[in-house]
Amino acid sequence: MNVIDINSNEFNEKVLNKEGKVLVDCYALWCGPCKMLSPVVDSVAQKIDNCIFYKLNVDENEDITAKYDILSIPTLLLFENGVLVKQETGFKSESELIDFIK
Repeated sequence: MNVIDINSNEFNEKVLNKEGKVLVDCYALWCGPCKMLSPVVDSVAQKIDNCIFYKLNVDENEDITAKYDILSIPTLLLFENGVLVKQETGFKSESELIDFIK
């Protein structure tokens, strides 16, 4: 599955109103660790079928950033049936990301 960029206008429909697991990678274009995490998220998205993967630019979607109290990036938000179940900040290896999702 591909990782799709979303914005705050799409957030409710694509994240909060979805059944199952949804991972949102919150990033910024200028963020070095975000650039390191991006290919890891892309790789894991190809390996896990029971999760939808999105990316959200925090600089362009400050309302979501404020709502989920995102103070550092990259931040990963994991939702299950529209409910935030996990939130972690920082780079993760592929195995750590897979464990985070499971």
